[in-house]
Amino acid sequence: MASAQEAAEAAARSDVRNRWLLSAPALLIIFFAAVGPLFIMLAYSFMAKGDYGDVKFGQFSLDGWFSVLFERDIFDDTLSLADANLSVFWRSLKLSVMTTAVTLFLGFPTAYFIATRPPEKRETWLFLITIPFWTNLLIRTFAMQEVIRNEGILNSVLLALGVIDRPIQIMFTDTAILFGMVYVYLPLMVLPLYAAMDKLDFRLVEAGYDLYATRFRVLWRIIIPLVKPGIIAGSILVFVPSLGAYVIPRVLGGGKNMMLGNYIELQFGQGRNWPLGAAISITLMAVVMVALLFYVRSATRGEAGREG
Repeated sequence: MASAQEAAEAAARSDVRNRWLLSAPALLIIFFAAVGPLFIMLAYSFMAKGDYGDVKFGQFSLDGWFSVLFERDIFDDTLSLADANLSVFWRSLKLSVMTTAVTLFLGFPTAYFIATRPPEKRETWLFLITIPFWTNLLIRTFAMQEVIRNEGILNSVLLALGVIDRPIQIMFTDTAILFGMVYVYLPLMVLPLYAAMDKLDFRLVEAGYDLYATRFRVLWRIIIPLVKPGIIAGSILVFVPSLGAYVIPRVLGGGKNMMLGNYIELQFGQGRNWPLGAAISITLMAVVMVALLFYVRSATRGEAGREG
């Protein structure tokens, strides 16, 4: 009996060892291609700024992290909040939250519409939703530019209808960036919502109507709680790339309405302040990690609630 148990334990240890050996190449690639550069950024954030846009290796400094929120006056060396940095942080957070909210507002009824179609027609609707992914992000951004510029489709239609007497200036504003991000990231909201609604037992919806519940109460008390994992997943999938967006603010914002992605690139380029750029990059990653942890905790709590 003891020998059989020892043999089983040895087989289990051998199986675990074989799994680690088989996973080792992938783990090494992940470490050197993903985790390694993050460690480099973390190290750069604690180094002194170089004279020509690099860092002074071996010279420890907290100036990069200090400059994320504060700045010193060049004349009297007094401390003050870094208004430019905080402005970029606030714009990035504001536009990311607004993008998430608008895509949820538009994506929820879209996903519900697809989920309630006959099974043989759902693939066609999903195909139409995923078509934008076939096109390069830069091309899609320029397409949105052709829609909202002064001589674009939107202004031309409004002028032809007599709604406005002169073009509305949308380009190079926060509104233009919002339009672009909603257009680009909307499919990332629709697909998780559809995946959650596709598993929804619509007999519960019918039961709610049979109990004389209004449409709003059925939506609020039955549909939304059941598709909450899809709402959280879609919100994370939209919020995370929106927070670090680079191409859309660069093209539609004109370079002056910067977000975090543009500001980081500026520090590594024209700003020649690599420690500050690295510190902001790590800060952005920390915000993303908090969002992902929120998603994991919410999803785990939702699974536990359903099992209970």
